[in-house]
Amino acid sequence: MKPVYIINGFLESGKTEFINFTLDQPYFQISGKTLLLLCEEGETEYDPDVLKRSGTVVEVIEKEEDFTVEKMTALEKKHKPERIVIEYNGMWKFRDLRLPWHWQVEQQITTIDASTFPMYFNNMKSMVSDMLRKSEMIIFNRCDGIADLNVYKRNVKALNQSADIVFEDQNGEIDEIMEEDLPYDLNKEPIVLTDETYGIWYLDSLDHPERYEGKTISFVAMVMKPEGFPEGYFVPGRLAMTCCAEDMTFLGFVCVYDGIGIYKEKDWVKVTAEFKREYFADYEGEGPVLHAALVTKARRPKEPVISFS
Repeated sequence: MKPVYIINGFLESGKTEFINFTLDQPYFQISGKTLLLLCEEGETEYDPDVLKRSGTVVEVIEKEEDFTVEKMTALEKKHKPERIVIEYNGMWKFRDLRLPWHWQVEQQITTIDASTFPMYFNNMKSMVSDMLRKSEMIIFNRCDGIADLNVYKRNVKALNQSADIVFEDQNGEIDEIMEEDLPYDLNKEPIVLTDETYGIWYLDSLDHPERYEGKTISFVAMVMKPEGFPEGYFVPGRLAMTCCAEDMTFLGFVCVYDGIGIYKEKDWVKVTAEFKREYFADYEGEGPVLHAALVTKARRPKEPVISFS
């Protein structure tokens, strides 16, 4: 299998700078040739010395219709590279990207200019979603003076919960969002979640489960009973709109409650539970497990679907 690294993002989002830097790092060096497929030419150019030191050859793909399996196979035969790096055009439909069967994506990274992110996210959400959904790392650069980084992070996490998100300004990487930025008091008992704060809590507890360990959380949720779950276990959660009305995801953690048998799938309940980190088979490891002290019937919220903006 031929390893492939995909770097995507819109024009002037920092793709070339990132690839230029990475190609010159000791950890990225190989003995063979690297084929760099350049699908977009911005103002920043590749350093010829870096390309020479890293054994990299560049092929420009000017049109989306030219990015075909046949074309990629021909370029591989021409250069015989050990690996392929693709600087993908952010305006091309990422969901239509097709690679030769023996090309294996090792890593996908998206770079984002933080100063233009709201414009793209609000006006081209479907295209942004396609880029972000399978990225292992998402790098926001040019974050100087931007106060809404926590909102940016929530928007991205709603689309891709497992991605590593990095914020950078002119001085380098920015520390993560602090506890004081959260819209609820971590010292209150219980922490009462609203329709507006449930999604924030869910995503923050994925990143920082230690903040909630041993704390009691109270919230209104829909009951889900996945097939094969042990008796006394269910998932209380909320539907979230991540891109558009057709693109929904259910956000919830495993919950233990002996009396859950009286409730049916999709019933609305109020849950008061202690947050713990425990092994659960469906997690394939340790993860958030709620231990409910009380589950009572609740009214369906006026807005049953939550958002992250």
